[in-house]
Amino acid sequence: MKVSFYVLSDSKAQDFLGFICQLTQTALNKSSQSLLILVGDDAELSSTLDEALWAQEATSFIPHQRLLANNTEGDDPEVDINKRLAPVLLGGYMPADFNGIVINTTAQPVNAFMQATSNAQPTRILELIKPDATSVQEGRNKYKAYQQLGYELTHFKV
Repeated sequence: MKVSFYVLSDSKAQDFLGFICQLTQTALNKSSQSLLILVGDDAELSSTLDEALWAQEATSFIPHQRLLANNTEGDDPEVDINKRLAPVLLGGYMPADFNGIVINTTAQPVNAFMQATSNAQPTRILELIKPDATSVQEGRNKYKAYQQLGYELTHFKV
């Protein structure tokens, strides 16, 4: 699996929501896969990002669906999650059958959000690292975790 780390400049970190929207749109333009923006239990980020995705540009929006907070979809679990939801998911957990791109905004590696009984198999992970000491340390910890799993790692300064 490929994991890309985006090390944000001060200006990109100041417009964190805008960068997430831009990265989401770029990923959608380059792939037909579903995309999950993983926010963990950060309800404030989830809410403000939800609004930002609907108003990404004056003439457009990024269609998305917020996942329920209680880790259940509320309907038939046999239905393929990748065919019944919007192309972009926003939530605090990894759906059991998810197999697309993950933008991770949390302090933990994506694997921490995958259940042992899950069939989730992300195809690519995009990690966002802000230029503060805490985020950099969290990024180093995630890098080591992914490295131990044998994932293909790249990083970009933006």
